[in-house]
Amino acid sequence: MGRGRAKAKQTKVARELKYSSPQTDFERLQQELSGSGSSAPDTVDNGFEDDPWADEDSWRR
Repeated sequence: MGRGRAKAKQTKVARELKYSSPQTDFERLQQELSGSGSSAPDTVDNGFEDDPWADEDSWRR
């Protein structure tokens, strides 16, 4: 018991995703696809200075 509210919320979100039609910014999409005017950085900042798992699989090489 007690799962009804969570399930109802999941159903609501799923229904919104299925039946909604989001507005598409075609100009921004064109810029992303053409590669011009890129405002996104080339690297992803995940909060780590270095990759903490970089040497984890070094023994496999």
